[in-house]
Amino acid sequence: MTPARGRWRWSILTVVTAGLGLTACTGEKASEASEARRKADAQQRLFITGTEETRGQDDGVPAEKPVFTHLTVRARGDTTEVVREQDGTWKLTAPVSARAEAAVVETLLGTLASSSFSATVKEAPTDADLEAYGLKPPLFTVTARAFVPDAQGQGAQDPARQRTVTLHCGKENTYDGSVYVRRDAEPAVHAAAGTVRWALDRDTFALRAKDLLPPLDERALKGIEVKAPRGAYQLARDADGAGWRVVAPVAANANATRVAELLKALVEQRALSFPEDTPESRKRLGLEAPVVDARFTGGPGEPVRVRMSRVTEDGAVRAYALREQGTQAVLGEVPEDALGVLDVSVRELKDRRVLEFRRQDVRRIVFHPGGGAPAITVVSTSEANEGAGHWDVESPQRGKAQHFKLASLLRALEGLKATGYGETNPKNWARYGVTEDSPGAVLLGADGRELARLWLGAEVPDEPGTLYARGSGPDVLKVPESRLTLPTRPEDLQEAPKAPDAPKPPAKTEQAP
Repeated sequence: MTPARGRWRWSILTVVTAGLGLTACTGEKASEASEARRKADAQQRLFITGTEETRGQDDGVPAEKPVFTHLTVRARGDTTEVVREQDGTWKLTAPVSARAEAAVVETLLGTLASSSFSATVKEAPTDADLEAYGLKPPLFTVTARAFVPDAQGQGAQDPARQRTVTLHCGKENTYDGSVYVRRDAEPAVHAAAGTVRWALDRDTFALRAKDLLPPLDERALKGIEVKAPRGAYQLARDADGAGWRVVAPVAANANATRVAELLKALVEQRALSFPEDTPESRKRLGLEAPVVDARFTGGPGEPVRVRMSRVTEDGAVRAYALREQGTQAVLGEVPEDALGVLDVSVRELKDRRVLEFRRQDVRRIVFHPGGGAPAITVVSTSEANEGAGHWDVESPQRGKAQHFKLASLLRALEGLKATGYGETNPKNWARYGVTEDSPGAVLLGADGRELARLWLGAEVPDEPGTLYARGSGPDVLKVPESRLTLPTRPEDLQEAPKAPDAPKPPAKTEQAP
């Protein structure tokens, strides 16, 4: 190797080694710069857990999210304490004991956990600066307590994992809508997005749940008693627990769907405000002589009483609701429409089924074609339920009935529903075309006891295709003619007689050749 070639190779090696060292140095500085930026960003977060400075996205291990357990919000003249319950729900403990508005609390917590300061406005502000920023005193303050969970999600009782941060918030910057903020006892004034002010500046009413009437589960109730302007009524759960019955002022099956709708509409009423609940305020708001007075029994705990009133204050009509259960009471202003939720007529609560019977109990049916035509009687000849099995026509002529047609008629009679009502207990049913000679049907049990009876009357004026009818209740009913076609002659029900077998042709005889 010549000296020149050796020097050339040595120069190349020196350059490469220097380059590698420079690259390593540059990479190390870049990593340090990235770590410094990450720590600086962590310090800019509203709620610092301390874990952001040692763990983060850069090393592949995400920082633990804090689990909030307590909030103190001082805003708009209120100081509200909110705590996390064992089941994860939130509850107000001061100035009142009440359920928290879940969506509002979750928005507040989400803002605390995820938001950062957008800029540092002043590192060492003077008292005059703080007054200008609305921070002396602050317009609102939020103190949040949380714990940093371990790998198993535990740590609520570990003092080393407890974190508390207080944010003092001031005025809105009219230039960009941001809000001035100080954290804990730090002197610096920061700017945070306007969404931070919107999420944190919450008074007691905003943090409190507005659905003042729950819990009231229709499925658990056994009885409902209501006094309202349109009348009083009582409902009782059926023995099988599936439906409802009207027990006063009349006895009838209730429309279970309508009852469920009423209760759903009631518990969905939202409070517009929560006045102070005192004997004086109850009297002033008309709750000693309520417009609606309802009692619900059979649910969890003691019976629930709901009173509603309507008063005129300063020329404006307002409605109020008072929910009482045992020693617990909640008073709230509600929309005026809430007064009409339970104020319904008994007729509206009734089941619209025309006839009340069980299909499996029917063993004999007498159809009346009307117009003097003889009645058609069919009898079940089997023990099958649901109207299936074998049926025979007993009169006016005997024959085997089409059992599928009988099953269809029974289903139609059982499912027949009124489309409207006329008067109750009319003195003259003939006014509606309902007489002893009207078309109809009588359903009888195995012991011959009448289970239900239907009469079809005249057509309802101005309602083509609709007939007046009399069913199991005292009301004049309106029923759709097309939903029920009753037989008018035995042949409508009997099986067609079999055609006689055709005579066999005579056997062919072969002639002798």
